[in-house]
Formats: sequence, structure tokens, C-alpha cells
Amino acid sequence: MTHRFDLRIYYEDTDLAGIVYYANYLKFIERGRSEWIAALGVDQMALRRDAGVVFAVRRVVADYLKPAHFGENLSVVSSLTGVTGARFEMAQQVLRGDEVLFSADVTCVCIGANGAAARIPAEIRHLLAQDLV
Repeated sequence: MTHRFDLRIYYEDTDLAGIVYYANYLKFIERGRSEWIAALGVDQMALRRDAGVVFAVRRVVADYLKPAHFGENLSVVSSLTGVTGARFEMAQQVLRGDEVLFSADVTCVCIGANGAAARIPAEIRHLLAQDLV
């Protein structure tokens, strides 16, 4: 399944030239991942409280293709591409209409309270596996 999260570019997202500051794309895709996992029915705060685990980004490979500007409406499109016992991988894009502005491959890992790798709880892995493209 592909998940879509829409956003608007505010002045605070841009540099002096009115172009989106490069680091903000990472914030945009983080919001997209958070909304995607919530749409699957996963409450990340409850996951931390009840299972003692959280998801953390381990790796991002990003391509900045075209600039976005103040006032534009964009979409973050997220697709799960892989899941294992302790991690999941996603392809994410930031779009203006059908035009790809930013593309990233993201690896997230499950970690316990001690910061070490942990297995994704079985019920969450099951939800993720159903969402594979």
C-alpha cells in the first residue's frame, strides 16, 4: 500500500531565497512515516509504553532532485519495501503534483530502552507485512 501525506510549505520551511531548506525534507518524510504507521493502527506511544520498543532511523539515502518553494502544496508518498525481524525499509518521495522533488530510501530499526536492536513485536510485523508493495 502507498500512503500519502499532504503538506504546505510555510515561510519557516525555506531559506532566504524562498526555497525549502534541504534538511526540512527529512522532517517531511518523518511526518509521512509517522502518519503511515498511525494509519496502520500502530500507536507508537503505546508501543513504547507496553512493549518497551521504539522505531529509529538507521539509514537514509536521499536525492534532492528539484526545489520546492514557499506557499506550495506538496505530498509525501511512502511505500514499505521490506521488513525483517528488527527493521523495515521504505521508499519515500516528496511530490509537487506528479513531479518528484525529493526521493529517499529509509531503513528504520526497532530498538529497546537500552538503545540496542530489538525484534519488532509479532503483531506489528504482521501489520507491516500486509503493507508490503
